[in-house]
Parts: sequence; structure tokens; C-alpha cells
Amino acid sequence: MIDPVSPQYGGGALADVLPSVAGALSVPGETNVLDLPPASRYAVLLFDGLGWNLLQRYADAAPYLSSLAGRSLTAGVPSTTAVSLTSLGTGLPPGAHGIVGYTSIVPETGALLNALQWDAPVDPRRWQPHGTVFDRVMAAGVATRNVSKVRFEKSGLTAAAFRGSMHRGADTIEDRLDATRFASREGQSSLVYVYDSQLDYIGHQQGCDSAQWQKELAAADMFAQQVRSALPRDAVLIVVADHGMIDVAPENRVDLDEEPALTEGVSLIGGESRFRHLYCVPGAEADVLATYRARVGDKALVLTRAEAIARGWFGPTVEDRVSPRLGDVIVAALGPLALVASRRHAQEAGLIGLHGSLTPDEMEIPLLVDAGY
Repeated sequence: MIDPVSPQYGGGALADVLPSVAGALSVPGETNVLDLPPASRYAVLLFDGLGWNLLQRYADAAPYLSSLAGRSLTAGVPSTTAVSLTSLGTGLPPGAHGIVGYTSIVPETGALLNALQWDAPVDPRRWQPHGTVFDRVMAAGVATRNVSKVRFEKSGLTAAAFRGSMHRGADTIEDRLDATRFASREGQSSLVYVYDSQLDYIGHQQGCDSAQWQKELAAADMFAQQVRSALPRDAVLIVVADHGMIDVAPENRVDLDEEPALTEGVSLIGGESRFRHLYCVPGAEADVLATYRARVGDKALVLTRAEAIARGWFGPTVEDRVSPRLGDVIVAALGPLALVASRRHAQEAGLIGLHGSLTPDEMEIPLLVDAGY
């Protein structure tokens, strides 16, 4: 079994990026713990699914990105988009901001919230009540913009993670570059966040070790160069990611909906196939824990909520409002394993590239810096 990667909250995690950028922009009260270069203009380009190990493995497909000075950071736990983007925007670990998975329970109703689709009637500003780094940067007089797809402007996740930034809807590469070019020149100081999802999409559909993924990495590399060219020469470009990815073969998938023993005592299945939140019928936790430990063996860590919290997976503390959102039993795959649920979560069951757990391939992400001239 692969040793889990501990999230490096406070000095080497994705949550530390925007507070460090704010410090580099001389925003009062912000600490530049990542030692980013001082500047009056910053752009943060996030490639969904660009793991550090994937970038090293396929460096030849990304000559520009591979040429940049950089280091690896860790994602938070679980290593998945909704959690990571909220950590990026708030500068907080999941135990504080409260988005704890792709799907997680709404304790007040027993419903399952998909944090990307925001498909439960939950107020995102109450679900995630903390101010964002964008709020603080904007209050300091920095022009703050979020360049991503048009449909994201009204999403619950945007409200939870990116409030304080003005949304610039841009669905094509040309639109994103135009929006970035304009936004990066606003005001006396600026922060522009640019999001690209294609690597993650191709990885899920075709696999992250596929020829199609490598082709998309080459396109991402070109886009990063174009973003750099769109910026003022004295602006700093930061390239990061929200998580990495691994491919899981069909024979390494366990279908929870096809093994009755794995759903006995389980009232709700959340998370995703590499990091499951299992919400138990009252009194069934011990039996569910034992059943899963016997079934997955050394391919996963199977922990109680309290055990996972004690490991610091979700941050140094987990707020009282957040704790009930975590599974009673948590299954974090460390070997070649995916816990799919073909009837309950049919779309997810067919994916090839996966993420969410604590392996190096999933947890380690790049921090790349192009300081211009």
C-alpha cells in the first residue's frame, strides 16, 4: 500500500497560494508564506487535474510549463475540485470552509449535496460563511477578477469559494485571453484568476496516461504561454492545479451496489470512488467499519470520522458545523481501487481517470512561477 501524503496546510498547500499572492501584492495583514516575488499585478492560472507527477512524467509535452521555476504543493483532503477550489479561494482547509467532498451529506436534511452542481437547496454563503481572500484583496483596492466559464457565474460553488472577485465569463480560449488581457491591466494593482478544466475532463474520460491526455497537456502548455503573453510584462504568472489523477482499471473497481454486504448499515454514500464518505444507520458504524476493512484489505485506509480528523486530513481543526458532513466511516483508496456505485452514481462509475485520495499522484500539485521580466 502506498503511504498517504499528509496535506501541508500552512506552508505548502493549495490553500496557501492566494494568501501568499496577497502578501506579494502588499495587501495589509497578509503573509507570503510561499515566498512569491513582490509585484503589483498577479495572474493565477489553475489547470484542473494537472498533477505534479503527471507534469514530470510528460514534461516533453509541456516545454513551457516544465521550464518554469517551481515546486510541488499538496492539495487538501479529499483531493477533488470542489474542495480544492474552495481552499484556494478562502485560503482555508476543508475543516474550516466546510466543503468536504464532491458529494457530502446536508446534516439538517439528510440530502446529498453535489458541490459542483450545487443541487441541494443550501445557501452557499451559510454553508461556507468565511470571507474569501478575494474579499480581502478587493477591500485593499486591488482589481480582482475571476475568468472562467459563463455558467459558473451563478453557481453555488462560485458563491462559496470566489465571492469578492468580479466574474468574467469566457467560454472560448480567445475569450479567456481577451478577458485576462483586459482584467490584468485594471486599476493600479490587479489579481486575475483563470480556470481551465479540459485536462481533468480528458483524464476522466480517456485516462490520464492516454495519448489524448498528453495531447491536451500540450494544448494547456500553449494556453499557459498565451496567458503569459496577454499579461503586462511586469505581472507575475502563477500556475497551479487542484489535484492530480490516476487511472484505475475495470478489474480494480468494487461496485457497492452489487455487493449487498457493502451497503448494509449504510444510509447514504457520498464522496467519490477514491474517497468515500459512508453515512451509517445509527449504531451500525462498527459493523460497517469492519466490513470495509475486511473487503478492501491493504488497498485503502478505512477510518472512523474521529480517526480521520485526528490525522489532520481536513486541517488542524474541524469546525463543529463541518464535522457532521464527514462520513461516519471514510474509505481512502491507496492502492489500485475504486469504490463505484453503479446505480446511485452511474456517471461516475464509467470514469477512467480518478482522484480524491491521498496518494502522491492525487495529492501533489505544481506551483510554477513566471515573474516576467
